[in-house]
Amino acid sequence: MRRLSGLYVITEPALRDPIETAHQVLMAGVRLLQLRDKTATTRELVRVGQELRALTRQYGARLIVNDRLDVALAIEADGVHLGQDDLPVLLARRIAGERLLIGVSAETVAEAMEAESAGADYLGVGPMFATSTKPDAGAPVGPERLRAIKQAVHIPVFGIGGITLENAPAVLEAGADGICIVSAIVGAPDPAAAARQFLRLIGSGGE
Repeated sequence: MRRLSGLYVITEPALRDPIETAHQVLMAGVRLLQLRDKTATTRELVRVGQELRALTRQYGARLIVNDRLDVALAIEADGVHLGQDDLPVLLARRIAGERLLIGVSAETVAEAMEAESAGADYLGVGPMFATSTKPDAGAPVGPERLRAIKQAVHIPVFGIGGITLENAPAVLEAGADGICIVSAIVGAPDPAAAARQFLRLIGSGGE
């Protein structure tokens, strides 16, 4: 399994239709995409997920499902991303086996180390900065916290939350293997153009 890094785009249906988002960012070169929709029914998530799965296969990209291990398994996604209040990593791994990538959200060094020891494949650390796309997000952790987490674990670390072209360099300089973007791409007038700008900055699509 290749190491995860680069640009990781997360869908946000309140900003743009997930299928449209996927078309644009995959065409631009993004190779790591997450289906996130906190309001959709299970059936709707499966329907959209199946379409995204077909698209990501077409482009040779990975598809991760937020929160829902059952949906990830149902649509044969590449992975699932779990928050601190979601299914424990050990249990998710027992159910999914080694086939699925398992990502975990972490705000502290302790949470990051616990996730790694439980078998997580990567970490989403944040919110890096103030963000409007996740109302329940805690206070910004900042690049220095990410640096501390990166030094404490051996799995890939992605910065997430409030990241823009202007502040992304600080996240990368802190040691992030990649960055997760929502509004700066999904909410941009031209998501494909925005994705290409981030890809040039990072130098990787998510491989």
